[in-house]
Amino acid sequence: MRKTINLYILREITVPFFMILLVLTFVLLMGRILQLMDLMVNKGIGFIDISIFIILLLPSFLMFTIPISMLVAILIGLGRLSGDNEITVMKTSGISLYQIYQPIAAASVVAFIMTAVITLFLVPQGNYATKHHLYSVSKKQASIGIREKVFIDDFSDLLIYAETIPMDGAYMAGVLISDTRLTNEPSTIIAKKAYLISDPKALTVTMRLENGSTHTVDAGLNHYRKMDFSVYDVNLDIGSALFDESRLKEKTSGEMTVLELRDKLQKADVEKQQLREAAIELNKKLSIPMSCLIFGILGVPLGIRGHRSVKSRGIALGAIIVAVYYMLQLGGEALVQTGKAGPAFGAWAPNLVFLVLGVALFMATAREIRWPFPSTGELFRRLLKKSRGPSSC
Repeated sequence: MRKTINLYILREITVPFFMILLVLTFVLLMGRILQLMDLMVNKGIGFIDISIFIILLLPSFLMFTIPISMLVAILIGLGRLSGDNEITVMKTSGISLYQIYQPIAAASVVAFIMTAVITLFLVPQGNYATKHHLYSVSKKQASIGIREKVFIDDFSDLLIYAETIPMDGAYMAGVLISDTRLTNEPSTIIAKKAYLISDPKALTVTMRLENGSTHTVDAGLNHYRKMDFSVYDVNLDIGSALFDESRLKEKTSGEMTVLELRDKLQKADVEKQQLREAAIELNKKLSIPMSCLIFGILGVPLGIRGHRSVKSRGIALGAIIVAVYYMLQLGGEALVQTGKAGPAFGAWAPNLVFLVLGVALFMATAREIRWPFPSTGELFRRLLKKSRGPSSC
């Protein structure tokens, strides 16, 4: 009997959990997908590379959408059971709130493990792999973007023209480059041949010119200078619309695992700002999975309250709780970054607040103590009544 009830409760929260998880993750991906589609349409990036980017970006979204989906699923599932008086029947049959909570606790633990694995391992690896995949894509983007007999302005302050490019794309012949990176002395570069050379360690792409000359004129058009060369290198700006090129050269805090962050915090030669960022990231990686367990406790007393509109109320209430939770987290991080609070405060304060609130509401509901504040439905009705104003005769 107990097993049947546990499976029944789990089914009530499992279906909405995966539906909400799919919708939330898709919504978060939409912003990046639009940018990726721009790269595919305008920059010639292939569909396979775009798909790899999407897969690598998924863990950074799932670490947030799993706890949110867990909370809303509990509110919807228990709300449906409460609205159909099934919770009342269970209590009448001698099943306590603690027993009803057992399958929800099991689901919260599973969500906690999933979020912990994603946050501690997949997110850092995904961010790091994204950086290196960006390099390989940027290398291909440079090759694809340069076409013969076409002026290319995709690179910062460089205008490139190639007279001929062989079918294999191994080199470019008859190359003309307008270089305006030095505004006071813009130059024109002419070369017989050019090759694209990549540096995996520095994550750069260089155009190596052979047998050419540079022509420079000062801003006042008074002096002209010519320099012949046998080899001349021009660094190409391969910054992407999705990532800051300045962050590609080294491993950031978001790309580090817990052990790497701990080692960084123990180093004495690290700047204070970097230590603060590493401490914030470390505490976030540990605190975000815990929100699954806390939302599981908080969702039970909020979900079983009597109401009519089950799904809409569950989604609205879940959105309010999540908004308050992450507002507290952002506020705590701001205090940490300004040095007004310790690194653990910004990450763990929301968990502590909601844990105390969740336990208090859970204990009050288990003992059937009347809450000292109105239900969400009643609160919405009061606000709606005030917004309409006094009725006219």
